[in-house]
Amino acid sequence: MTDALFALESFSVTYPGQADRAVDRVSLSLSPGEKLGLVGESGCGKSTLGRAALRLLPNATELQGRVWFNGESVLDFTPQRLRQFRGEAIALVFQDPMTRLNPLMTIGNHCIETLRAHRREVSQAAARERAIAVLEAVNIPASRFDQYPHEFSGGMRQRVAIALAMILEPQLIVADEPTTSLDVTVSAQILDELTRLCDELGTTLVLISHDLSLVAEYCDRVAVMYEGRVVEEGGAAAVLHDPQDDYTRSLVESARQMQQAEGLLYTATAADPVLRLTDVKQHYTLESSPLARLFGGQEAKVIKAVDGVSLEIYPGEVVGLVGESGCGKSTLSRTILQLVKPTAGQVEFDGTELTALSRQAMRQQRRQLQMVFQDPLACLNPMMTVGKSIADPLLIHGLATVAEAERQAHDMLARVSLIPTKDYFHRFPRDLSGGQQQRVAIARALITKPRLVICDEPVSMLDATVQTQVLDLMIALKQEFDLTYLFITHDLWVARFMCDRIAVMQQGKIVELAPTKTLFDSPQHPYTQTLLQAVPVLATGA
Repeated sequence: MTDALFALESFSVTYPGQADRAVDRVSLSLSPGEKLGLVGESGCGKSTLGRAALRLLPNATELQGRVWFNGESVLDFTPQRLRQFRGEAIALVFQDPMTRLNPLMTIGNHCIETLRAHRREVSQAAARERAIAVLEAVNIPASRFDQYPHEFSGGMRQRVAIALAMILEPQLIVADEPTTSLDVTVSAQILDELTRLCDELGTTLVLISHDLSLVAEYCDRVAVMYEGRVVEEGGAAAVLHDPQDDYTRSLVESARQMQQAEGLLYTATAADPVLRLTDVKQHYTLESSPLARLFGGQEAKVIKAVDGVSLEIYPGEVVGLVGESGCGKSTLSRTILQLVKPTAGQVEFDGTELTALSRQAMRQQRRQLQMVFQDPLACLNPMMTVGKSIADPLLIHGLATVAEAERQAHDMLARVSLIPTKDYFHRFPRDLSGGQQQRVAIARALITKPRLVICDEPVSMLDATVQTQVLDLMIALKQEFDLTYLFITHDLWVARFMCDRIAVMQQGKIVELAPTKTLFDSPQHPYTQTLLQAVPVLATGA
């Protein structure tokens, strides 16, 4: 391993208070310029390896084995050497960009601070110029330099996080699910940019991902982790086309199952839609500063997040809503739920115009309108047990006594396959895996027996096998509870697997709406064609 840029030798990690190892005697070696894909299910130890590379684990964590970087022992670095090492030599792109972004700092200041903290000789003006260039490389225009993280969509925040990792041109970039919240076109752009940087500068890339198609397209080698161990390693084409390990075969089979779905043929069976949107608009005004208006004549800027959307969803169908990050998908979902009032247009649910309802009346309607979020922890109170979180909506709407709510919560845990239910009822969300948390979120959304469920990227953070399990569960629950889904996703394979019809959204407008099979076989709008062309494909084995 003398020529390796980065190497692990029998490396093990045990977290404080845990008996089992999170990483168990892993040995890996990376050469300069190499691209390694690290795949495996949630909780297998992938992210722990990434954080171990930067010594970002809790101080009480037990580390065994060796970690080498350019011949130096990372575990023996002094605090001063470690500070220099992070950012300059190695950078980490987190799955959640807000773990890297300070909500009180502008995007531009994030970049300038990162650059000047390591290169004090760089002037403020030069740092600003470099920051603008790096942000533009990840499709963040200079006009947004002085905005704050809360003014960006989730995908745009991730682009900023990637820019921050790139700004010092490190020797190794560890990208931990860097495109989870991005649509296929932006995901391709980001990974194209990352791999271009690797090729130009000889930078090594570790891509931690649950998306086998991305790993196959962008990585030279693949390491598959299961329960803390590397169970298979080799060239990307060999491992993903002809896997030898049983677990690797199950991952590949799940990914192929998703991509080989034929797409559903939609037939309306009801005369009246359960949801009708008519020319819905959601516009936001960004006020310029008083000083800028005084001296520069700048006027307030209007952002048309949703711009005249009309859509009908019929009982029992699954309508997919796809489009790039920032196109207005999530804003539209929150407008339907009246979490934000539309600027204009009508939102009619089951014959009732929601925009005209009082706050109390709308609250009553929400028992029939539920939502499953991308991040299950966004809707689960970390201080409440799983059982109480699921039962809570029944108590809020006065639908059951405490005892009856608890009984129904046990029933819902069983329906989402968290059994035996007594083992999960008194746990907290933090004690569950990502897939288990999402099952709890689904149970909580369905406990009031809603007619329409809005699913906002419900499986984008899950690995291939768990993703398939959760989608199969949602299909089964749809049939059992006679549900209607509005299914928001940036993953077109997921949309084809789940949806009867798909609406394609671009810049606040629906530019194409068609039955799923028709959309995939014969896309009409140029943007739809671009999306489909950008979808990575996991080729079948020979």
